[in-house]
Amino acid sequence: MATEAAGGLNPIEAFAIVGAAGVAAQWLAWRFRLPAIVLMLVAGLILGPVTGIFVPERDIGDLVAPMISLAVAVILFEGGLTLSFKQLADARPAVRRLVYIGAPLGWLMSTLVLRFGAGLSWESSMVFGGIMIVTGPTVIAPLLRQAKLQSRPAQILQWEGIVNDPIGALVAVLALGIVVVMHSDVPASEALLELGLGIGFATAVGVAAGWIIVQAFREGWVPEYMKVPLLFVTVLAVFAVSDSIMHESGLLAVTVMGLVIANADLPSYYELYRFKEHATILLVSGVFILLAAGIKFEALAQLNWWRTILFVVLVVCVARPLTVLISLIGTNLPWNEKLLIALTGPRGVVLVAVSGVFAERLASTGIEDGSQIAQLAFALVLATVVLHGFTLKPLADRLNLTSGGKPGLIVAGGSLFATGLGKALEKADVQVLITDPNRDHLRTARAAGVPVFYGDILGEAAENNVEFIAYSAILAASDNDAYNTLVATDLGPEFGREAIWQVSRDKEDRARHALPTQLGGRSINGNRTLAQYLELLAEGWEFRTTRLTAEYTLEKWRDVRQGAVPLVAINNGELWFIEDPAKLEGKPGMRLVSLIPPEIAENIRRENEQQTEMKGKARQVAKEEAEAVKRNQATETAGKANENTNRDDPDLIGEDTR
Repeated sequence: MATEAAGGLNPIEAFAIVGAAGVAAQWLAWRFRLPAIVLMLVAGLILGPVTGIFVPERDIGDLVAPMISLAVAVILFEGGLTLSFKQLADARPAVRRLVYIGAPLGWLMSTLVLRFGAGLSWESSMVFGGIMIVTGPTVIAPLLRQAKLQSRPAQILQWEGIVNDPIGALVAVLALGIVVVMHSDVPASEALLELGLGIGFATAVGVAAGWIIVQAFREGWVPEYMKVPLLFVTVLAVFAVSDSIMHESGLLAVTVMGLVIANADLPSYYELYRFKEHATILLVSGVFILLAAGIKFEALAQLNWWRTILFVVLVVCVARPLTVLISLIGTNLPWNEKLLIALTGPRGVVLVAVSGVFAERLASTGIEDGSQIAQLAFALVLATVVLHGFTLKPLADRLNLTSGGKPGLIVAGGSLFATGLGKALEKADVQVLITDPNRDHLRTARAAGVPVFYGDILGEAAENNVEFIAYSAILAASDNDAYNTLVATDLGPEFGREAIWQVSRDKEDRARHALPTQLGGRSINGNRTLAQYLELLAEGWEFRTTRLTAEYTLEKWRDVRQGAVPLVAINNGELWFIEDPAKLEGKPGMRLVSLIPPEIAENIRRENEQQTEMKGKARQVAKEEAEAVKRNQATETAGKANENTNRDDPDLIGEDTR
């Protein structure tokens, strides 16, 4: 406690340690494939109540509340920015049911669980029940990839989290407004009027701000480099202005603003969304570290733990399953998919961040148990993340809903090269999808039986019809270098740049044609263009899939396949393209997909023909030997039968004795 005795950290040190702890937790979660929220919770607890290194109230004092409020405003704006009504209309019927029926039903079920399970007042239960509609989109995606779910239930769970995220926040904001107005010292009629004015005012401010941003961006009134800063500042300004004029309206205003921008079909939407995503990661990390560091063990000790456990159990085993199963009545989903979705509902950082702000608002309104929702949120998030993190994959295995651990590859660009690579990868048990906006380019893939998608991989049709979660890597290999670079750059943030690959561009080795490192994907072995790969295939080069064993090692493969170009390695359910063959480490069970020269391919064919001939001769010899054995056995059986007959027939016995 030396730090505390010395007066703690100054604000600059405090901000630095919060940022470093939050980003480090996110990185460790990515590196070791763990839920980031658990690591952030641990980091916050260690910094705060365990060691006393960072105590928010002591080190940054009055800045804590406004910082969290502004961060939550940006988080809710992000939620609004993810909800496209067009995408919702095009989504699966199951997703729409989980939104139209599941959201209000989930609010009702959560409110009842909080009231009768956790023992909260109706006011706190209504507000917290609205927040609990959110299922944690930032948490569910890593869990789905780790569990390797089949594409349909995985897509439904992911879309439910994305769409219900802003809806839950919006419901909670409205519920909070209702509660605040109900506890004001004004007559009921005036309170209802004040509530209506507050909702209308916040909606008007949000719509107006969103419309102005849309018009400014669409008409070119703002240069590209200023769009993101202007949007960020506008969010903060809308929240501050709305909240200062009419208390509790700021959060609703920024959410509505996000909805307006999300549905305006702006050309710059994806750039704005990605920057906002990065800002949200920083803000979510910071808010969570602040909230966790500010936890007091004595406050946790005051919780009624048997009620807290009952609350968590009721949410996981009653409220969530009933909400999902009722919502999905009448859909064509099989029972095992419905059950998996019903039993999967992890809560995330947004729940904790928003509940932390609302807890203070409820407490300041005079609702005594309002402060408990922050602790209950921590308990629910920690319980559901740990529970689903350890049980989702076993549950999916039990229900036969895993993809079997297959790696997946999307090849953007149809060609003979893509078809040959796809067939070779299928032999290595890899799920392949070839996409191209030109139908003619997909003819060879269709004829070979490789799955295809006719359309632009970057278009809305692909977003709604291609189940990206089933694929772990992208290869941009069309006949258009600019399109390949666009695909690799655009999909890089979603898949991770380590999983984005691209055939070489023409003349890319010349300084005049070189691109910045942030554009395009990683190169594959050989650094050849698509045209050069097609020339090799025209010369008779062939794709081959080889499985390494303890006896047939990588070194032996290199000796036998001299001149071959190894392209892809598959091992333990992971797929990667080979950049430098010298750095490749072979392991038993690893499969290599390579291009081999025609002379080696011919030798392999001869060897296969000789082996086939030898196997045929061996089968013929075995057949002849089997027939000989059968004849001998038949002869022996007949001899024994005659001998037994001679012994048993009295006439023959008498004849022999005479």
